[in-house]
Amino acid sequence: MEELQVYIEYTAKFIEVAGIITIVIWTLIAMGRFIFSIQKSKPRSYRLLRQELGKGILLGLEILVAGDIIATVVTEPTMDRVLALGVIVLIRTFLSFSIELEIEGKFPWQREGHESRLNKED
Repeated sequence: MEELQVYIEYTAKFIEVAGIITIVIWTLIAMGRFIFSIQKSKPRSYRLLRQELGKGILLGLEILVAGDIIATVVTEPTMDRVLALGVIVLIRTFLSFSIELEIEGKFPWQREGHESRLNKED
């Protein structure tokens, strides 16, 4: 059983590193697109850069939370670790809503697709 715990801990660390790498790579890609498009005749907007960066951060945060869940629940589910995970998830949720509001300009529940689904149910 201890061997399994070691593999699970390595898996959690790998997933956390993947989340960090995702944020870094997405940031580099977004910055590269922005910088190289400035040199062309059609410049990209700062708003589009922020949207792309926000998407990368959101994806990286989702991956990081998955690693935290695995590390907390599977390996050592003490009350301190579970509370720490709860705080991490709360912070991540707040960041996700903030970034999504920044990207879309409205809250997730204000999307057009959501409204049309509600109208179909009536």
